[in-house]
Amino acid sequence: MTASIRTVDVTLIRDAVAALCQRANYELGDDVQLALQASRSREENPLAGRVLDTIILNARIASADRQPMCQDTGTAVVFIHLGQDVHLSGGNLRDAINEGVRHGYRDGYLRNSMVGDPLFSRKNTGDNTPAVIHFELTAGDQVQLTVMTKGGGAENMSRMQMLTPADGIAGVRAFVIETVELAGSNACPPVIVGVGIGGTFDFAPLLAKQALLRRVGQPNANPQLATFERELLGAINALGIGPHGFGGSTTALAVHVESYPTHIASLPVAVNLQCGPAARHRSVVL
Repeated sequence: MTASIRTVDVTLIRDAVAALCQRANYELGDDVQLALQASRSREENPLAGRVLDTIILNARIASADRQPMCQDTGTAVVFIHLGQDVHLSGGNLRDAINEGVRHGYRDGYLRNSMVGDPLFSRKNTGDNTPAVIHFELTAGDQVQLTVMTKGGGAENMSRMQMLTPADGIAGVRAFVIETVELAGSNACPPVIVGVGIGGTFDFAPLLAKQALLRRVGQPNANPQLATFERELLGAINALGIGPHGFGGSTTALAVHVESYPTHIASLPVAVNLQCGPAARHRSVVL
């Protein structure tokens, strides 16, 4: 039986991306808010508690006033799952996504943070394009869009390491904890820690970034990885860095680990840190 083909005009994708850019910057996810409130109820350090109160209040004001929750409104990272039974019409998909980012940032009065040349002139592109786009072909006739607006502070503190199989679990654990410790207050804790294990040199960081899209605190479906996530979270919060580096027991809201098969000689590990107070991503299915 031949599957029917559904036609989707790329202007729908453009408009959806524009709206998601704004929503991501204005609305902190309910999962993040619940994690912050739970951490606040457990936090015994008075200064850390006041910082968490301020973070929670900031999120409420941003949502109510339709204002960015952080002045760094981020790189637009777009994940698109395109159904193989979808026919796109009306133009180029990549151009439509970038046009959506352009409209979303302009109309939402969001800061433009992208420079066209990363090394020499570093001139601002003026519209926060181009987006960083990850395409994946999936079954069906739907288009799923996720826009993550990734701030520079936490992104700069992320790391990748090619470990050896002999380093094992202990090596991965040490690398993840060291990354958070080196980041200190620079990643704007409490952070969400995305960990990617396996694949190749280029694929592990993508796994780590995708791990940040999971609902905060939702454990990996693999029981062994779920246990490892809990162990890492406990060790990271024992560092005492605390909210924005002021001490306390809330250095991370969650640790999310994603893994993928890898070469017999390899153990790639990547850590992508996400500032919890501005953990911004929104999705839609078209």
